[in-house]
Amino acid sequence: MANIEYFYSSHSGYAYVGSTRFMEIAAKAGRRIDHRPMDLRAVVAVTGPGPTNGLTEGRRTFFSGHVIRRWAEARDAAILDERPTHHDHEIALSNGMLIAGLQQGINIDQLAHEMLQAHWRDDADLDDRDSLARIGEAAGVDPAPLLDAAMSGEVQAIYRKNTEEAIARSVFGSPTYFIDGDMFYGQDNLELVEQALVKPFSRTWPPA
Repeated sequence: MANIEYFYSSHSGYAYVGSTRFMEIAAKAGRRIDHRPMDLRAVVAVTGPGPTNGLTEGRRTFFSGHVIRRWAEARDAAILDERPTHHDHEIALSNGMLIAGLQQGINIDQLAHEMLQAHWRDDADLDDRDSLARIGEAAGVDPAPLLDAAMSGEVQAIYRKNTEEAIARSVFGSPTYFIDGDMFYGQDNLELVEQALVKPFSRTWPPA
């Protein structure tokens, strides 16, 4: 069985809200998660509403504020009352840390979850090395080798490749899941992901 391709960013609120449920679904289906950390801002600049999430203030407040907290309640995921303080900081280091873990043969499922959770529950700064080190320790991994490699040319090249692939495959945002090539966008589609792992849908995206 093929892995579940998982395109997301380390700072993605909706990836956080769906993280625990997603890992439960993958484990139940006996599928490994193929992590593809990407530069979400670069992706949505091409395939989404634009680099500044170009919605009206009312729509932005509803979807990025009210709805995410409603889903957090539904998923039993503790979340900040406000947008994370450091949400606009750079994300190359944190996404690079995840990719470095993959390159070093580590299962990063828990590291990815801890990173998302620390940002959205604990207001962690994902562009701060000390904060990322604590996140790594909480996930049970030695953070130093990952942080040392995170901004290396090799790791950042993979980061760019993930981003370019996401754009080429019309990924609209984070999280996006591919089940045997069939795309599911958003953690609100996780129950459909679960169903597809049992019986594929007759209509897939992108269309054959």
